[in-house]
Amino acid sequence: GEALEVTREVNCVTDFIHGCEDQLQKLKKQKEKGVLYGIPVSIKDHINCKGHISCGGMVKFLGQVKEEDSVIVQVLKSQGAIPFVKTNIPQTMINYDCSNLIFGQTLNPLNHQKSPGGSSGGEGALIAGGGSILGIGSDVAGSIRLPSSFCGLCGLKPTGNRISPSACSDRTFVLAVTGTLGPMARDVDSLALCMKALLCEEMFRLDPTVPPIPFDEEVRLRGNPM
Repeated sequence: GEALEVTREVNCVTDFIHGCEDQLQKLKKQKEKGVLYGIPVSIKDHINCKGHISCGGMVKFLGQVKEEDSVIVQVLKSQGAIPFVKTNIPQTMINYDCSNLIFGQTLNPLNHQKSPGGSSGGEGALIAGGGSILGIGSDVAGSIRLPSSFCGLCGLKPTGNRISPSACSDRTFVLAVTGTLGPMARDVDSLALCMKALLCEEMFRLDPTVPPIPFDEEVRLRGNPM
């Protein structure tokens, strides 16, 4: 409900992920409760979710419904999280604003005259507006860091290849800097919890190209970069 209200105001959600209720019922029956048990998570547009498009703000991808969840979405689900919406991005994602010809302009919830930043601008706007408590964005040249800054949030660009980029629809670009998926939230503890959840056996099994290094709580508490 909160997400609906926020997107009516700032136009940040592109799609609601179906099957949330079914997933919640399935989770309740599981004996093992994951690290993110019951937490709704918003997902940036280009990260593949089964039964949904990942259009990158481009008309040519509108008909391509994805047949399976990306690795990160599978891992989130295995940890008990509930991916519930997909969020807006600028066309092609190489932009510090957040608008495209399909879904239109996303506004900054703190000031509607301003941009929420990009390219994870829909995530920034939704979380800052109170419609999500944890989101997954991506960053090559500031796409998590800029909207986090513009919207007064916390965001983490992890080291390249720390989290599986498998099944994201931005492989059309060959870039000198490694793009990486990462969490966005209102506080650092939420980012740490999300990283702890993602860096698990399930991810290392689903994507053997990711170095199987678990989350190091001691390094985080020493205040060194994660």
